[in-house]
Amino acid sequence: MLKRFMVGAAALVIFTSGAEAAWVGKASFYKLGGRTASGGRVGAFSAAHRTLPFGSKARVTNLKNDRSVVVTINDRGPFRGNRVIDVSADAADALGFRSAGLAHVRVELLPAVAEANNNAQ
Repeated sequence: MLKRFMVGAAALVIFTSGAEAAWVGKASFYKLGGRTASGGRVGAFSAAHRTLPFGSKARVTNLKNDRSVVVTINDRGPFRGNRVIDVSADAADALGFRSAGLAHVRVELLPAVAEANNNAQ
């Protein structure tokens, strides 16, 4: 029982520092047709997360090869296994794990303040 708990705890680690948050765990990719939970469509660099607000931006880094992309959260999930995020197929290609199907990643919520400042210019 303890071994199962330790494996589960190692699969999802949450770090917080002020308003910043990061999750470490498994990522998968999806190729959906139709609408997402936000009413939009899966875009080139979109993603599904259980709790992040729709429209927020997150940096996803593949911990095996150190590649990273910025995705927009526009869907809910993942709902399988110990996964922390589902990314679009294009994002999985950029991260270098589409053929593998899963990757060990770090997901960092990007501050909305920086995006608001860029839109004001």
